[in-house]
Amino acid sequence: MQAGDALLVVEMQNDFCPGGALPVEEGDRVVPVLNRWIRAARERGIPVYASRDWHPRGHVSFVEAGGEWPPHCVQDTEGARFHIDLELPDDVVLVTKGVRFDRDQYSAFNETGLETRFRRDGVRRLFVGGLALDVCVRATVLDALRAGLEVRLLVDATRPLSEEGGRRALEEMESAGAILEVEG
Repeated sequence: MQAGDALLVVEMQNDFCPGGALPVEEGDRVVPVLNRWIRAARERGIPVYASRDWHPRGHVSFVEAGGEWPPHCVQDTEGARFHIDLELPDDVVLVTKGVRFDRDQYSAFNETGLETRFRRDGVRRLFVGGLALDVCVRATVLDALRAGLEVRLLVDATRPLSEEGGRRALEEMESAGAILEVEG
């Protein structure tokens, strides 16, 4: 990591971890990996950003309102909080999404101002991990690439909702130009 880099932790919230409202299998297992990346970023003076789903009650994406998902990450609930073991720094830049009443926002770039913030902060290369690989991580990575950023997907720091969806998402992101980073 070097100047011009940033780390983006995508939706490491309780509702996406085992026991949550919309759990990703082994989603909590990425927390130690993300913590290592967070520590490495902090040691090098690299900014850390964290996106969160922050839905109003009865959000349009919820099954009860005709959407495809069970209620999850409802504002100010335990499920919307970041995983307790995630070591986000005090100066983390929070990116709040999923607040629109008329539609869902999968990407951390979708009407959040994140692209503008990255330009202002001089971010050129983005390291991304979090949940879920085949939904919000995928959408965020593809939007980051469209914004002209070099993107390194931290493969060990993410998990998919489904194995098949994860495989397709990795192929799509790599084909679009993302670099797949694997620990080891």
